Amino acid sequence: MFLQSLHSAFPGKPYTQAEIWDILSSNGSTKVLSRRGARILETVLLGDSGISTRHFALNPENLLTLDAQALNQSFEREAPTLAAAALEKCLATTSLSASDLDALFLCTCTGYLCPGVSSHLAERIGMRPDAILSDLTGLGCGAAIPTLHAAKCLLAERPDAIVATVAVEICSAAYFLCDDPGVLVSACLFGDGASAAIWRGAGGPGQWRAGEFRSLHVPSQREKIRFVNDGGKLRNQLDRAVPGVAADAVVTLFDKCDGTPDAIIAHCGGRDVIEAIEGRIPEHPLNETRAALRRLGNLSSPSVLVALEDRLAANSDNHLWLTAFGAGFTAYSCDLRRH
Repeated sequence: MFLQSLHSAFPGKPYTQAEIWDILSSNGSTKVLSRRGARILETVLLGDSGISTRHFALNPENLLTLDAQALNQSFEREAPTLAAAALEKCLATTSLSASDLDALFLCTCTGYLCPGVSSHLAERIGMRPDAILSDLTGLGCGAAIPTLHAAKCLLAERPDAIVATVAVEICSAAYFLCDDPGVLVSACLFGDGASAAIWRGAGGPGQWRAGEFRSLHVPSQREKIRFVNDGGKLRNQLDRAVPGVAADAVVTLFDKCDGTPDAIIAHCGGRDVIEAIEGRIPEHPLNETRAALRRLGNLSSPSVLVALEDRLAANSDNHLWLTAFGAGFTAYSCDLRRH
């Protein structure tokens, strides 16, 4: 399948890590923590975490006052809005309208709706009632690449179709604070964002073709990184071993790559994850991945596509290798090659 357009969107103004610490320490949020927990939070937010700013759809002043129902209602309100902002950018740059879209594949893990976010998004932007809608949930930070794979499968059956893919996460709707070190690190990492793309089954000269999709699942590492339900809220379970687990998985997939890519575009995870991957594949520095992390934090599923968007702006490559990973433990990859 061939890429027609790729654009991202982010809510509100960016908050610096120092601003977030000031908010949490002044509004009483840190009172739920022990002294040790508060020190960990302060150290990460005011230290060199590899993150400068993050965006939040929900007001960070009020996050701890929201119960599980209010958080999911916020997700229901904000996820379609942010997804629409990204997809409408794609439509505008291709001169297409929403009624031209034959299918929409959407992934998210930071909230739950039934019908899914795709239904709300399709209504918001005015898609045809006979368009195919599909939501991928439960795949965590790695979800963007299997979402692309699902789109490719449809285009294999219907090569004349026009298909949209969207990765959207309202990580602030999964905000949680407690003394668990993994939870505290997560509170310092994640931001909100969406990335959308439009694809066709056939392409012209110079367009990017996506293919060679691969996946890896390691259930024995499942408890290292996953969402758990805590009083109805989503709480991120994050083990300090994750950077090494992620690097092992990425190397396993990269060893199967056909040819040598011009660059690797990876889900950011966090500073330690980036450094672990670069330590195993030093010939491919993750420059766009690192820049996306610094500017936006870990967006979960949109992260790899945001980094890809930055790389494509340079317009100087012929072969890119994408990889994303997360809960499960799962990892995914695909190739982008210039036609």
